Amino acid sequence: QVQLVESGGGLVQAGGSLRLSCIDSGRTFRGNYLIGWFRQAPGKERESVAAITWAGRNTYYADSVLGRFTISRDNAKNTTYLQMNSLKPEDTAVYYCAATQSARDLRNAAEYDYWGQGTQVTVSS
Repeated sequence: QVQLVESGGGLVQAGGSLRLSCIDSGRTFRGNYLIGWFRQAPGKERESVAAITWAGRNTYYADSVLGRFTISRDNAKNTTYLQMNSLKPEDTAVYYCAATQSARDLRNAAEYDYWGQGTQVTVSS
């Protein structure tokens, strides 16, 4: 059973950095799971931020975060990371990690089977 737990959110000033972590406490990363990070701001739909394949060879980034965010994973630690630099107020949202065994479109939230509870990121101007 995949059990995802996010951490690392908080309040940061514009231009600052945060690193989010997503741990599979169910230790099912032995399987071949893709991991995606999504975010949802108040009054807005959930949107894809980044995604990474099992071996980390392929990654995807939304245009809005390209060059500022980096997704990575350490399968030995059952952990996926989202390093967020040069944060902007518009990055403020609840950030979720999600897992799926396969997806035709890594940006599509509907293709992910397991979700964490989310972690709040607030960027002040």
